[in-house]
Amino acid sequence: MNFKRLEIPDVVLCEPNVFGDERGYFSETFRQDKLEGFLGYKINFCQDNESKSAYGVLRGLHYQLPPFAQTKLVRVIQGKVLDIAVDIRKGSSTFGKHVAIELSSENKKQLFVPRGFAHGFVVLSEEAILAYKVDNYYNPECDRGIAFNDKSLGIDWKLKPSELQLSPKDTQQPMLKEADLFEIKKKLYA
Repeated sequence: MNFKRLEIPDVVLCEPNVFGDERGYFSETFRQDKLEGFLGYKINFCQDNESKSAYGVLRGLHYQLPPFAQTKLVRVIQGKVLDIAVDIRKGSSTFGKHVAIELSSENKKQLFVPRGFAHGFVVLSEEAILAYKVDNYYNPECDRGIAFNDKSLGIDWKLKPSELQLSPKDTQQPMLKEADLFEIKKKLYA
């Protein structure tokens, strides 16, 4: 597995080695020891989630506040999505900035999204199945979101607004300047 820090260094692109032949392929999709060795801190994933969505479905931008904040490791099992992580840590040098990465069943890339980031994705293929690990359990009282179309974020979702499909919840999220945010306590990476 190969790891690369992105424009926001706490967000990490994980690229597994894929070994294939005419019969198919094999790939290790997660190695805790290697990820922790790269990050320089412990991760304790406790739950795996999976969602299936049709073309144009946009889910996000979601996060949970402490004490139920979540780190996520996101990958696509089928199809293709544009995956987004937004830094919502007040005081961070990258506050309000985002990382956008195409994840697909073909490229097998994964996005490591630490606590203090809002996460979302839009489906670019006919349908997509997304799987992700989290290091804390879902808690509805700590569940929050930010408007996907907040102009201050400058996110290009790659689809026309008329192509997007959103839940009622995601059409009513606050702008970043009105959202409950994280206080930065320390840098995550060395």
